[in-house]
Parts: sequence; C-alpha cells; structure tokens
Amino acid sequence: MIRHLVLFKLNEGVSRDEPRVVAGVKAFKDLGGQVPELEVWESAWNISDRPIAYDFAINAAVADHEALQRYLEHPAHQAGVAQWREFATWVIADYEF
Repeated sequence: MIRHLVLFKLNEGVSRDEPRVVAGVKAFKDLGGQVPELEVWESAWNISDRPIAYDFAINAAVADHEALQRYLEHPAHQAGVAQWREFATWVIADYEF
C-alpha cells in the first residue's frame, strides 16, 4: 500500500470562506467517491493553531505505484488540483506502508 499525504497552505490574503476555496474543498471532498483506486480518502481543514501548521490536508491510500499514477492522472484529481493552484501551495509525501 502507498500512503499519499498532501498539506495545503492558503496563499497570503486568502480565506477559507472564499467561494473559490469552498469549491476547491468540495472538489477534493468529492474525489474519494470518483476515483476507484482510492482505498482510503480523507480531507479536512487543520484544527491546530500552531504557526507552522498548514491549512488543509489530504490523507489517501492506494494499492501500489500504478494505482497512485492512475489517481494522479484521473480527470477529477486534475480538476481539483487546477482549482487549488489558484489560491494555495502544498507539499506532498508518498510512502509505502
């Protein structure tokens, strides 16, 4: 299995309640039901107020490297990423477990 972790940081001046952010969150929340390769799918706002914390997180799991690649190339994933590019930056970690 491969864990896919993504942490998002909203760009300076962007708030959670902006319509484009709300739409981006919905796109990622819906992604779990649209991509068959996703065996685990969680996405949520961070609840920590620590200054080093990121704002939004995705925690996913897929069977193997091929499934991860299919997920990354899936049109619904690509559409969500395109939305988030407009208002956030992110870091990613993929690891076997």
